[in-house]
Amino acid sequence: MGFFKYKGYSGSVEFSPEDNCLFGKVQGLHKATILYEGNSVDELRKDFEEGVDDYLSQCKERGVQPEKPYSGKLIVRMSSELHSRVAEAVAGSGTTINEFINKAIVNELEHEYAM
Repeated sequence: MGFFKYKGYSGSVEFSPEDNCLFGKVQGLHKATILYEGNSVDELRKDFEEGVDDYLSQCKERGVQPEKPYSGKLIVRMSSELHSRVAEAVAGSGTTINEFINKAIVNELEHEYAM
């Protein structure tokens, strides 16, 4: 699956063999839903961008803050043993557990998913 990016929003790029068209959804929103479709990548991108613009315009007209995709807050569950190992690793290092986890995620993304 691919992704479009526009004005801080990410949208999926998918194919429906039943309908023989491309479609997608803006990712990371909880209350709002922005869907789009097209018969080509250019059409899909245009509908995605128009959907985001329409959503932002409607929020402005109603005087409400648009939802931001992904809050930046993530609860991570791990075993108590792993939590202890992480705490020991950062103790006295001048960093925090949060910074340690962020760095580990960035390293994983760079090595495994070549951002």
